[in-house]
Amino acid sequence: MPARSLPSRRQLLQAGGLGALGLSLPQLLHARQSQATRRREKHCIFIFQYGGLSQLDSWDPKPNAPAELRGPYKPIATGVPGFKVGELMPRLAQNADKFAVIRSMTHTMALHHTANEMLLAGNRKPAADDPAFGSVVTKLKPSAANVPSNVWLQKFGGGAMPRDHTYLTGGALGPAHAPLLISTGHTDNLATPGYRVKAFDTDTNIPAERVAGRRELLEKLDANNPLAPHRAKAFDLLTGTAAKKAFDLDQEPAKVRDRYGRNPLGQNLLLARRLVEAGVRLTSVVAWTGMKPAEKFLSIETWDMHGNAGIGIFDDGWNGLGFALPRCDQAVSALLEDLTERGLLDDTLVVLVGEFGRTPRISKGGGGVNGRDHWPNCYSAMLAGAGVRGGAVYGASDATAAYVKDDPVSLEDFTATLYTALGIDPATRLSPDGFTRPASTGTPVSALLESRA
Repeated sequence: MPARSLPSRRQLLQAGGLGALGLSLPQLLHARQSQATRRREKHCIFIFQYGGLSQLDSWDPKPNAPAELRGPYKPIATGVPGFKVGELMPRLAQNADKFAVIRSMTHTMALHHTANEMLLAGNRKPAADDPAFGSVVTKLKPSAANVPSNVWLQKFGGGAMPRDHTYLTGGALGPAHAPLLISTGHTDNLATPGYRVKAFDTDTNIPAERVAGRRELLEKLDANNPLAPHRAKAFDLLTGTAAKKAFDLDQEPAKVRDRYGRNPLGQNLLLARRLVEAGVRLTSVVAWTGMKPAEKFLSIETWDMHGNAGIGIFDDGWNGLGFALPRCDQAVSALLEDLTERGLLDDTLVVLVGEFGRTPRISKGGGGVNGRDHWPNCYSAMLAGAGVRGGAVYGASDATAAYVKDDPVSLEDFTATLYTALGIDPATRLSPDGFTRPASTGTPVSALLESRA
């Protein structure tokens, strides 16, 4: 055979998706090729603050509330006049012109696993087979670059996690729209020294010559199959080195890794930025900030701060704001700055939200330490990039951040806003009949989005 010039790393990444490794990969590639190419692709990094962040101690401080409600943290000014956040987020405060905050998120479900399934589906009453947000994006706007459209970093874990089928299978849309899962447990994370992504590993017991022979035979037997070109691309991706390099954080300078923070969330967000550059449409990250060196692992539910782990919500421990929120502040602000510096933020939607918030009243958890319990009635979310109005604050809570005062935002409206930012009409039908199962029944919050020509 005549010699061919070797393709570049990006060309190899464009050779195929990994949403469903194995025989379904060619079908996935075929489905993506059938989509019209957009002039400017939009991407999304969705960060789940699993457990539920306290709105009073972060995005919606209430300095005039009674001491038993407001907590010890003082509000600090941001770069946007009149907009203040909690003092544990100084770096995000400096970047307030890059993001918007919703202070009026609301629903009524206080159970973790159910509330997370609602968030994933963007629906207060999701059906058992409702596809998650990422799968809908994969269906309606897959990556034009033929890389994985949907990647999930750091799996939900613990007894309060949503069921796997609600976000790892594609739901009613099928496995072709399931995410490629990276980092499945607490010891399987990018911050571990020497860790590497193994999703692209092949069986070392099978010689390369045998793999090539099988490929050649399959091409001869299946030459007239319309999926044959996509199968060839899948082989190139799985047997090449480019994908491994794209997921290899050792390719990043040490100072960049330090900038994001040497913890699971920081390193996952750095990888998410790399995946945006490679063309991945949607990267989801569970915002686990890791453990202190002397701590014993209990859970990745960082933000479920009841005080029931013996660590108070205001303490400097894995399950306390004093430890977790500064690490989140560092990682998310580094992501926003990095995307901006690389010219990517205009086309990348960054979402930071939990399944609910925390009670205004400070309670006593296990061992008598301070905590806040589950509170879905009023909580906050952050959005940035992809046409989101920087420096905006939408909605308002009452004097104690207990209930919505103005402009409530439902999960349906929230998700419709995300679709709109990504260039997807929320009313688009997902079912084959073209009439039922819209992507979202919500109404986009137009005040959060820049007008589009």
